[in-house]
Amino acid sequence: MMTLTRTTSDNTDFQSLVSLLDKYLAIIDGEEHAFYAQYNKTAALKYVVVYYEDDTPIGCGAFKEFDKETVEIKRMFVLPDSRGKGIAGKILKELENWAIELNYTACILETGRKQNDAIALYKKAGYNIIPNYGQYENIDNSVCLKKYT
Repeated sequence: MMTLTRTTSDNTDFQSLVSLLDKYLAIIDGEEHAFYAQYNKTAALKYVVVYYEDDTPIGCGAFKEFDKETVEIKRMFVLPDSRGKGIAGKILKELENWAIELNYTACILETGRKQNDAIALYKKAGYNIIPNYGQYENIDNSVCLKKYT
């Protein structure tokens, strides 16, 4: 049975999944990992979704306020053996629905240029590539996307 649970970054299943995400990104990002890691702290995330299959945590995602109208999607991850089954899309949709309930009108995010599957997921979900924002502005490896909810 599939369950999407809204929680916070205090959730131990979320913390375990993020630990695996960080190990994965360290390989993908290589020398740039330390730069990205400083912007991916999870200590104070109030809006976290964990996806479970039969009580086993399979994936996660989160968001934080970017400005009064916009949230930034963070920490999206699905276990490698469970990818390609639409789980990330379900997590993303739940995060978007939650943001709408909180009266936000847009979602933004950053992902790595090498993460082709992630970019394809976001484009399929209606996100469009935008100029890199904030700390990612002059980072060639970053791809930033936005969707109006």
